[in-house]
Amino acid sequence: MSIKIASAQYDIGFFKDWSEYQAKIERWVAEAVTAKANILVFPEYASMELASIFGEEVYSSLSAQLDAMQSLHADFIALYQRLAWEHKCLIQPGTFPVQLTKGEYRNRAYLFMPDGRSDYQDKLQMTRFENEQWLIKSGSELKVFDTDFGKIAINVCYDSEFPLLARQQVEAGADLILVPSCTDTLAGYHRVRIGCQARALENQCYVVQASVVGNAPWSEAVDVNIGAAAIYTPVDRSFPDNGILAMGELNAVQWVYADISLSAIATVRQQGQVFNYRDWPLQKRFL
Repeated sequence: MSIKIASAQYDIGFFKDWSEYQAKIERWVAEAVTAKANILVFPEYASMELASIFGEEVYSSLSAQLDAMQSLHADFIALYQRLAWEHKCLIQPGTFPVQLTKGEYRNRAYLFMPDGRSDYQDKLQMTRFENEQWLIKSGSELKVFDTDFGKIAINVCYDSEFPLLARQQVEAGADLILVPSCTDTLAGYHRVRIGCQARALENQCYVVQASVVGNAPWSEAVDVNIGAAAIYTPVDRSFPDNGILAMGELNAVQWVYADISLSAIATVRQQGQVFNYRDWPLQKRFL
């Protein structure tokens, strides 16, 4: 079965109310669905543009915007759940900072299914900015999701730079890993990109990176954003020689599309020039 992926290079907007945000998301989703995409991936912290609704006193404060955004959490879930249901597609809407207790947040990546179901993966490895300035805490569970398109996993940005996380997910059956990312330097973008490509190579699986792009000088949280979306593959016969199936223009606002075949993953693991996936346990002889 061929699956069409749409990965977003998404710009941070500025809104006067929720309806403006909703209209933007509906336009993005409609564009991808018109292109026949089955799985849509938005970037990490794309939701932080919602802080603009609350005014300068809120969006200029790291803590105040997290607190204020909780009033939109239910609307956020309802919007993407409806769009996934209406368009019969799977939507990973980036991440939303979810408050568990007063002052304690998780960076949560939801997954909305075509049949109305939803689940989430909390970010597990926190960056210095999240730990030291934003005080967002690590999640506690690594998941793999059963979907109409097979088993799918999520690595949130920095998580993709830690191979044992993806390895556990792949061993649990995931052939596709979604990586919503948000990076404010070219080096940061390349760290995540290199991590994504390495995870695709060593696990012989697909990895999809989505990126926030462009500047939002009004925002205390996502003011500078650099990146490109891409769909990465194993580096072996029947796949691109460089492991890049599709990649967008750096910092352009766009969807990046590619058709993938999960049956091709099973084939390369059985008949590839190398057996990265199969031979992974051999490392343990030297550890």
